[in-house]
Amino acid sequence: MSNQIKALEPPDSFYLDGAIGWLELGNHIDANEELKQISPEMRAHPFVLRVRYDIYAKAQKWEMAAEVARGLTVMLPDNSWGYIHWAFSLHELKRTKEAQGVLLPIADKFPNQYIISYNLACYCCQLGQKKESMQWLGKAIDLAGEKVIRVMALDDPDLEPLRNEILGI
Repeated sequence: MSNQIKALEPPDSFYLDGAIGWLELGNHIDANEELKQISPEMRAHPFVLRVRYDIYAKAQKWEMAAEVARGLTVMLPDNSWGYIHWAFSLHELKRTKEAQGVLLPIADKFPNQYIISYNLACYCCQLGQKKESMQWLGKAIDLAGEKVIRVMALDDPDLEPLRNEILGI
């Protein structure tokens, strides 16, 4: 995140750490209980909202996850995390065209974020835009390396229609 974000103070920081711990153990229910203990005025803190997103994602509550991530794009417009997770949530909701619409305008704003290019490749592929998908995949390869992206792409069901082209990279 940003260096300008004020750190959470105890006991709120302890509850946040507890929530993160529960998530690492795969328990989003107890993670949520930890977040409930954070003081009301700190529940909108970006660190808390990121964990809140993770809880919703783990519970597959994509509509709520999308709203939290969208809120983070408003709070932190110069941070790519909110945009990436907002788009991903929309894609999980089968609103892939909207997900693409979130990432396309910010791709140039975060030129070193390979995951934006990679996700755009996935969204284009799912929308039947194979040529654009391969272009975005090429950009992701330029940023993260062929080996990393190729392994991801061959295992990604969103890119299944391009499997033969990916094997040829």
